[in-house]
Amino acid sequence: MARILITGGAGFIGSHLCERLLNEGNDIIAIDNFFTGSKKNIMHLMGNPYFEMVRHDITKDYYAEVDEIYNLACPASPVHYQYNPIKTIKTSVMGAINVLGLAKRVKAKVLQASTSEVYGDPEVHPQVESYWGNVNPIGIRSCYDEGKRCAETLFFDYHRQNKVRIKIIRIFNTYGPRMQPDDGRVVSNFIIQALQNKDITIYGDGLQTRSFQYVENLVDGMIKFMATPDSEIGPVNIGNPDEFTIKQLAELVIKLTNTKSKIIYNPLPENDPMKRKPDISKIQSLIDWEPSIKLEDGLKETIAYFKTVIK
Repeated sequence: MARILITGGAGFIGSHLCERLLNEGNDIIAIDNFFTGSKKNIMHLMGNPYFEMVRHDITKDYYAEVDEIYNLACPASPVHYQYNPIKTIKTSVMGAINVLGLAKRVKAKVLQASTSEVYGDPEVHPQVESYWGNVNPIGIRSCYDEGKRCAETLFFDYHRQNKVRIKIIRIFNTYGPRMQPDDGRVVSNFIIQALQNKDITIYGDGLQTRSFQYVENLVDGMIKFMATPDSEIGPVNIGNPDEFTIKQLAELVIKLTNTKSKIIYNPLPENDPMKRKPDISKIQSLIDWEPSIKLEDGLKETIAYFKTVIK
C-alpha cells in the first residue's frame, strides 16, 4: 500500500484518479480548495478509511508523509482560469514549488499534470514533446499556458539540482463524467446546450481541430507512467490522436442527444489554438497504453452523466 497525495483531488480528473488508486489498494490524501472541485465528486469515497479529504490551497505549504504525489491542482478551463488570472498562475507556480519542496523533504516521487496548452497555437502538427511551442506570453490565456510552462521548468530544475524524482505529462483535451456543467469547455458546452434544446455555439468557423480522450484512458496512462523507472521523467503527451473539427463534434452531439438544437457561430476568442493533435509514440514506447475508448462511446457516457445533473 502506497500513501499517495493528490492535489486537486476533488476535481474532474482528480476524483477519477482518487477512485482508481483507492480501488487499487492505496492510502489516499486528496487536497482541494474547491474553487473548481466539488465534494459531490468524491462523496462516494468518504466512507473509505483509506481516503482522506483536506480543504487546502496548494499555494500554501502542506506537510504529510507520502510516497507519491500527483499535482493536478489548477483550474483548467478558460472560464475558470481567466476568472482570476493572478490566482491561476500562482496556483501553477507556487503550487509546483510547494509540492516539489514536499517531495524533496520526504523523498517522494511527484507527477506534474501539465497540458497541451504549453504548445500554444502550434506550428508543428501533430505536436511532439520536443516542440517548444508558440505561446503568447501576455495574452488572456497566458496565466494558464505560461503558468504550466513555468511549472515544467521548476520540475526539471528541482530534478537537476535536488535529485527530486519527477514525472511530467502533457494532457490533451479530456472529457467524461464529473465535468462541470458551467466550465466552458467545448464538450460540456455542446452537451448542455443540446440537452436543453438551445442553439449550439461554435466559436470561429468550426474547422479548428481537437483530439478528445476519455477520462478513464487518461487516468490509466497517468498511473502507468508514474510506475515507470525513475529515469523516465518525460515530458510525455497523453491524449487521443484521433482528430475532429469542432463542427464534427457538434454534429455528433446533436446526433447522440437527438436534440432540436441548431449550430450558430460566434467570433473566435483571442489566442484560441487552431489545431490540437498529440503524437503519442513516446508514451507508447514506455508503457502498454492506448486511448481505446472512441469518441462516440465516451460521449454517450458523458451525456448520460449530464442528464443526471442538469435541471
